[in-house]
Amino acid sequence: MTIKVMVVDDEPHIRKILQTVITKNTAFEVVAGCDNMTDALIAFNEKKPQVVFMDIEIKGSSGIDCAKVMSGINPDVKIIFATAHSEYMANAFELYAFDYLVKPFDMKRIEHTLERIERSMAEKPVDTYVSKEVAEEEKKDKILIKGKENVSFLDVDDIVFIERVDNSTHIYTKTREEYVTSMSLADFEEKLDEHVFVRSHKSYIINVTMIKRVEQYGRRTYSVYFKNMDKDALITKEKYDQIKNMYE
Repeated sequence: MTIKVMVVDDEPHIRKILQTVITKNTAFEVVAGCDNMTDALIAFNEKKPQVVFMDIEIKGSSGIDCAKVMSGINPDVKIIFATAHSEYMANAFELYAFDYLVKPFDMKRIEHTLERIERSMAEKPVDTYVSKEVAEEEKKDKILIKGKENVSFLDVDDIVFIERVDNSTHIYTKTREEYVTSMSLADFEEKLDEHVFVRSHKSYIINVTMIKRVEQYGRRTYSVYFKNMDKDALITKEKYDQIKNMYE
């Protein structure tokens, strides 16, 4: 099985150099190349790389900040920082970076880093992304929210309800934080456990474990109130009867 690698650098020619050197070693496969934090986090979540070559300064943000988020998602990921400024190395290694490279690159140094990665993974062949079952569990535990200029990784258990408003979707959480995305309610239905999250109305998905009370709103519609939440959602009579049957 090849080792999946992602390259994050805002200079296209640097990404090409790294990809060329990395793919010369048949143990490795470059699965993504990005120049900014938003695209990098989306690709990281989708491609599940085990190794990331990360520039310290990427388009619009810090590579160190990007690496922190990635390490939070997968603590086993191996981060190799690249920079033209050696003064950044102290901060880089606070993140337990596997290695670092200084620009302009020494090709032999890159090859040596790849050999070290290969040896370390042979000694400890544990990858939180290799197992399909583990990947599915992680998918259930966290959900990626695509914002206009960023992405967020939200704990599924924190979601109270989701509302579609005009052309945007609002996610309301236990911590009273609100996330806004262009993702549709259908996108969330595919990712969430249907036994916990119910499409209660054409404009709402609700977490049934967070329901406090339900009150009549219209002839065939009810208002749903949640624990520790001052916002409410709507539920149709059919969905209300379905939820009642779940708990009877």
